Amino acid sequence: VQLQASGGGLVQAGGSLRLSCAASGISFSYKTMGWYRQAPGKQRELVAEITVAGATNYADSVKGRFTIDRDNAKKMVYLQMNSLKPEDTAVYYCNTRLGFLSDANWGQGTLVTVSS
Repeated sequence: VQLQASGGGLVQAGGSLRLSCAASGISFSYKTMGWYRQAPGKQRELVAEITVAGATNYADSVKGRFTIDRDNAKKMVYLQMNSLKPEDTAVYYCNTRLGFLSDANWGQGTLVTVSS
């Protein structure tokens, strides 16, 4: 299983970033995929997830600002992040729901830093 997140960077508060995740080694079309983040000194948390059917779920802290989507043909999942806040600063990872629950198959993640 390989889950490679990219697209992070340094952005000012109020700015936008689009994260991408390339998946391989999994039956992508049959998996609920999610974006998760871990801020310094904090536990990893769910940011957003998207089911096979396209249903989405968001953490309250990002509702209305972030959008998750997926491309099954390309085995890609994306996270559009708008109106970024300093508290969004974290390393962002993608994973399957099962991977999150079993704490497995975490890739390198991509660092998002939001300056005030």
